[in-house]
Amino acid sequence: MTQTSSTADPALSPHHVARGQGLSAGLTFIMAAACGLIAANLYYAQPLAGPIAGSIGLPLHASGLIVTLTQIGYGLGLLFLVPLGDLVENRKLILIMMGVVTAALVAAGLATTPLPFLAASLSIGLGAVAVQMIVPFAAGLAPDHARGKVVGNVMSGLMVGIMMARPVSSLVARLGSWHTIFFISAAVMVALGAVLATKLPRRVPKTHLGYLALIGSMGRLLATQRVLQRRATYQAFQFSAFSLFWTVTPLYLASPAFGLTQTGIALFALAGVAGAIASPIAGRLADRGLSGPATAFGLTSVLAAFLMTLITPEGSGIALALLTLAAILLDFGVTTTLVTGQRAIYSLGAELRSRLNGLFMAIFFTGGAIGSAVGAYSYAHGGWVAAALVGATLPAAALLVFLTEFRKR
Repeated sequence: MTQTSSTADPALSPHHVARGQGLSAGLTFIMAAACGLIAANLYYAQPLAGPIAGSIGLPLHASGLIVTLTQIGYGLGLLFLVPLGDLVENRKLILIMMGVVTAALVAAGLATTPLPFLAASLSIGLGAVAVQMIVPFAAGLAPDHARGKVVGNVMSGLMVGIMMARPVSSLVARLGSWHTIFFISAAVMVALGAVLATKLPRRVPKTHLGYLALIGSMGRLLATQRVLQRRATYQAFQFSAFSLFWTVTPLYLASPAFGLTQTGIALFALAGVAGAIASPIAGRLADRGLSGPATAFGLTSVLAAFLMTLITPEGSGIALALLTLAAILLDFGVTTTLVTGQRAIYSLGAELRSRLNGLFMAIFFTGGAIGSAVGAYSYAHGGWVAAALVGATLPAAALLVFLTEFRKR
C-alpha cells in the first residue's frame, strides 16, 4: 500500500501544512534564489580585497581580515543565531537577519577607513546566516517523501550564488568601483526581503527552552546524534577539499604554467557552477532511499577530481581541460554529499532542525577554513602536485570513514 501519511512540519498551521505538501515551484524558486543571493554576500569581497585595502588605508599584509572577519561572523552566526530557528517564529527571524546584512552592506559601501569596513564585514557574515534559516524552513514545508527534492532544489540556488559571487563582483568593480557591488546587493536584499515577507508562511517552533538552554542543548545533540556526527565528518573533509581547490587554483592558473589573466580565472570559476545541478539529483536519490550510494559517489568524485589533474604535465591545453573538468566534478561531488547530509539530519526531528543545521554547517565550515590554510601552505612548498595530493587525501579519508558504516551493520 502506498504511504500517504507523511506531513510537513507540524509547527506550521494546518493551512500551511497543506501548502507544504503541495509546495509550489514558485515558492521553491523564491527560496532557492534567496539562498543564492544572500550567500553571495559572503564572497563578493574576496577578489576585491586588494583594491578595498588600498582604498580604505588598510595595510596590504592585513587585507586578509576583509575576508576572514566575514567568515568569522558567519561561523559565530551558525552557532549562536541559526539555533534561534527552533525558538523564534522563522519568517520574522529571517527578515531580521536580512535587515542586518542589508545595513552591513550599506555600511561597507560607505566605509572610507579600516575599522568601519571591518565591522561591516563581520556583520555581513552574521546576517548572511539567514541562508541557514531558510534551508531548514524549506525542509519543514516539504512532506517527508519529497524533503530531499526540496532541499536539493533550494541548495542548487545556494551553490550558484556562491560560485557566481566572485566573477560578478570582479566584473562590477571593473565597470564601476568596489563600492558598487555592496550598494547593488543591499538594494537586492531590500527587494528580496519584501518578497519573502509576503510569500513565506509563518512557522512558530514548539520548543519551550530558553536561549541559554537551547545553546547548551547543542553539545548534547552533537554527543548523541550519530547521523549528525557522521554526516558532519564527511562534509568537513569534502568542504576542506573544496576550499583547498578554490584557494589554490587561482594561484596555479595565474602562475607561469598557464599564465591566465584575472578574466580567464573568472571564466574558469564559472565552470564550477555546473556542479550545482547535483543538488536536485542528490535530493531525489535521497528521497528514494539511495543516500548511501549517492554519498559514495560524491566522495569518490572529489577524489577522482584531484587525481585526474595529475595525469598530464602542467601548462598544456589538455591539463587545463582536465582542471576545468575536475572543477565541475569536484563541485558536483561536494554538492551531492551536502544535500544527502542535510536530508539525513533534517529527518531527525522538526523541533531540532535549526540546531542540527547550525552544528552541521559550523563543523564543515571549520573544515573549509582548514582546507584553505593547508592548501595555501602545500602549494607554496610543493606546487600543484603537493596541493592535489593533499586534496585527494581528504575525500579518501572521508570514504574510509564512510565504509565503517557497513562494517558496523
